[in-house]
Amino acid sequence: MQASLLVIFGASGDLTRRLLVPGLFELFVEGLLPQGFAVLGVSRTAHPDDSFRSLLLSAAREQAQGAFDDAPFREFASRVFYHPADLENPDSYAGLCARIRSLCADRGIPGNIVFYAAVAPRQYASLVRRIGEAGLAVPTDDLPGFRRLVVEKPFGRDLASARALNREILSVFRDEQVFRIDHFLGKETVQNIFVFRFGNGIFEPVWNRNFVDHVQITVAESIGVEGRGDFYEEAGAVRDMIQNHLLQLMALVAMEPPASLDGGDVRGERLKLLRSVGRVAPERVGEMCVRGQYAEGEAGGRKVPAYRAEKSVSPGSFTETYAALRLGIDNWRWAGVPFYLRTGKRMARKVSEIAIQFHPAPSLLFKETACGQLESNLLVVNIQPEEGIFLRFGAKEPGPAVCVRPVDFHFSYREAFGTRSTPAYGRLLLDVMHGDPTLFPREEEVETSWALLDPFLRRWEEDPARDLSFYPAGSWGPPEADALLTAGRDRWRTP
Repeated sequence: MQASLLVIFGASGDLTRRLLVPGLFELFVEGLLPQGFAVLGVSRTAHPDDSFRSLLLSAAREQAQGAFDDAPFREFASRVFYHPADLENPDSYAGLCARIRSLCADRGIPGNIVFYAAVAPRQYASLVRRIGEAGLAVPTDDLPGFRRLVVEKPFGRDLASARALNREILSVFRDEQVFRIDHFLGKETVQNIFVFRFGNGIFEPVWNRNFVDHVQITVAESIGVEGRGDFYEEAGAVRDMIQNHLLQLMALVAMEPPASLDGGDVRGERLKLLRSVGRVAPERVGEMCVRGQYAEGEAGGRKVPAYRAEKSVSPGSFTETYAALRLGIDNWRWAGVPFYLRTGKRMARKVSEIAIQFHPAPSLLFKETACGQLESNLLVVNIQPEEGIFLRFGAKEPGPAVCVRPVDFHFSYREAFGTRSTPAYGRLLLDVMHGDPTLFPREEEVETSWALLDPFLRRWEEDPARDLSFYPAGSWGPPEADALLTAGRDRWRTP
């Protein structure tokens, strides 16, 4: 891999300190960054290079689990630089261009530049426009290398705005230069769904409607909005989590096997799956979704406020902090299998998982001998906080009687491989530098996801209070969500 320069716009923000720089530092420790690699942070706040490095070091110490050795981080930070600039002011870009040229010359970088838009989503279009106007989006004689753009989610607010944003970006960058990042797709367990599904002969044949009863995808957070009330008021749980993270997880679980691991083949199958998700008629939206908002409650042994009492949140807000949907897939493999998606803040615990519930055994042979409720087989892919997989099956309890109990088989990545996974952002940034688009949603995937959700969003824009229920902080969401499940058959998992 050739040396490259990563230019982070909005570098003084939380994303850079908490996720981007720690991910890059992990790549540095693992020896995966090329010798000339450098980072240039760009933001309005005035910092000399050393001051910016000190801020990053302080953040790294705070996030460290256990003892933290400053020396490797200081060595890494010697590759990090800072340039103050007002990104809304066109005059600022001349100085930025000069700094980029100077860094590339000093560090022997052959003009390979990755631009990372770590700014507010409303600034994406204007930032890309300014990059184009400054002549930074195309190779030049003195900077002849590649140009790539990384854009954070949410990518638009609905189908119309996503299309408009795509037009703006593609007027400056070619589609193959654009990497729409969804950090869930960089998690080791998510990537391992491929191997688990298509590389194991005992699971691949049962991955269909003949054996699977239903699928639950849960992304629950125990925290609240954490001072980001202004952002959440604009987004809400559906835009923030379901449109990207949960629909992408659903696509990976349910897609057909690609012809190869080539990025085009993998992304093509994800797109086909999303296009197969059944569209919900406007008059049926209320049957297929539940919105919730957390009230005051208890989390982590302490009292926590309601969402409406959070900083920068309207006291009469109707923004959802919880959302649950029931979707179906209109294809041969999954016809009739419900997919339940739910996400929420201030839930009972932090957990992200995919639970595949299998049909019960056809015979009630052990109905009289089960020690308690005889359970169907269950396969759970744990994404966080502990990456792994567990399988639940029935087994005979030791003793003279035939007493059947459910038992769990656990597989942990940490225990099996003796190491922790590379942070998702680090893995994805490495893919960007390699030019590998496999784990990045295509323009059509983003727009198809918005098209699926547009009936829901329109319903709530017409009547913001519609379908909104309340749940106490520290619970598993509003009880109204139980109505989404198939009557008398399915129930929400309590991880």
